[in-house]
Amino acid sequence: RPFSEVAYVLGSRAEQYINLTHTQNLRPNWNAGFQYRLINSPGTFQNQSTNHNNYRFHSWYQSKNKRYQNFVVVVGNKLQAGENGGINTKMLDSSTYTERSSIPTFLGVDQPGSRNFFTSSIQTGSFYTTAAYMMRQQYDLGQKDSIVTDSNVIQLFYPRLRLEHSISYNTYKYRFRDADGDSAYYKNHYDINFGNSRGPFFAQDFWKVLSNDFSLYQFPDAKNPQQFIKVGATYQNLEFSSQYRDFPKARIKDNNIFLHGEYRNKTRNQKWDIEAFGNFYVNGMNSGDYTAYLSLQRLLSKKIGYLQLGFQNTNRTPSFAFDPYSGFWFDPAQTLSKENITNIFAAVNVPGLKLKLTGNYYLISNLAYFRNLHVADQESTPFNILQVTAQKQFSLGKRWNWRTWAVFQQRAGDGPVNMPLFTTRNQIGYDGNLGFKNLDMSVGLEIRYFTPYYADMYSPIKGQYTFQDSAKVKLEMPDIGAYLHFRIKTFTAYVRVENLNALDPSTGSFTNNNIPTLNYPYPGMQFRVGIFWAFVN
Repeated sequence: RPFSEVAYVLGSRAEQYINLTHTQNLRPNWNAGFQYRLINSPGTFQNQSTNHNNYRFHSWYQSKNKRYQNFVVVVGNKLQAGENGGINTKMLDSSTYTERSSIPTFLGVDQPGSRNFFTSSIQTGSFYTTAAYMMRQQYDLGQKDSIVTDSNVIQLFYPRLRLEHSISYNTYKYRFRDADGDSAYYKNHYDINFGNSRGPFFAQDFWKVLSNDFSLYQFPDAKNPQQFIKVGATYQNLEFSSQYRDFPKARIKDNNIFLHGEYRNKTRNQKWDIEAFGNFYVNGMNSGDYTAYLSLQRLLSKKIGYLQLGFQNTNRTPSFAFDPYSGFWFDPAQTLSKENITNIFAAVNVPGLKLKLTGNYYLISNLAYFRNLHVADQESTPFNILQVTAQKQFSLGKRWNWRTWAVFQQRAGDGPVNMPLFTTRNQIGYDGNLGFKNLDMSVGLEIRYFTPYYADMYSPIKGQYTFQDSAKVKLEMPDIGAYLHFRIKTFTAYVRVENLNALDPSTGSFTNNNIPTLNYPYPGMQFRVGIFWAFVN
């Protein structure tokens, strides 16, 4: 039956969100639908406006004999985000700037955000536009079967061999624009010289990627579609152009050919879940890149739960942001080696105790990174990271629960990755219906905290986080929020109040901002109300 959902969220300072979803069967064997989402926020500080539009269309057709399937997906994104370069956080303590939108920012002219829901006037910011068009066709060879009931016959089909063809076309346009840039800022932070006091600045990367893939599936067990072997090959045609300030910088036409394979087996008795996949670039721009992944999960017993063991190794060309042909590259050309990252992981899931433990061990070599906001570098010495995560739900009484997530992590070796030793997130609240049959609700507090560490800086022009080890960030207080979520049949709503920790008892205002990233504080108290209403026609 046709399904629709309308969602609307209103937040502090005219932050708004709208989401429209609809899907229906046009025929018994043909489903289609669309989704549209708009997010708009003027932000708390100057030059922080954000406007995000995206849409998705999908179609799924299956022939009546169940041998042929056709999938079509179209996705578009347009994100406009103001970039202000951060603020001098000492101004947060000044009584002159209790209204945070009056604090001067490092980038952009003085310009509080627009509260117009459908437009955003962004003079300095990032503009990201992406689009994806994909069609996948499958044809199955196998055996017919049927189930006979008292009133009718249900036709079944079990695939043994599947032929699959996928074609996709993707575009990625990344732009940064400053209509009236301060030459002193660009000279001091990026070593870019305007030659005068102020001037426009522009950088752009634009990709077009056309991919063709042909794959074969083989199903060893006709009645278990979650066990299969897949092999295939993909050809990618790549077109790239970049621009730096007023001048075109580079135009590239290239291609990639890569092979891929996968084995999947979730046994019918639900005891084993095996997943293995990999790909290897045999030719083209990313020649020699590969990734290999293996995961084994076993049900030890209903009382103990599941044990998972896994391994992944990736050898890859550094992202194109590190390539001198990029419009966002401002330094002398250099050649970087391929990155190699190995992850060995394990997890224990005990549903009876509502407990999950996860461990990850990373071995990293040739990691490419940015320092000083724009200078590319590479760490040739291998280093390790150990990360242990625990998730647990405790019962505090009838329908009162405490959910906690805790992460312990440590780097071994001199690598350009800093992280807090300990991070935690907690929910303490009531989950129930207060005696009403059609009501589901959850109400309580959320608390987040991390230990002090050398947090990465943010580079607004590159849209990247960059390594630094000279200044630690710490939370003055844990982040505290309150929430009320409830559902009545097909109607869902929530109320959230966030950053309650910003309260200054001496003034009664919410001006004790936490600063999780250098020069970028959290806002004060934020209030959001959201509704989601679903309709089954």
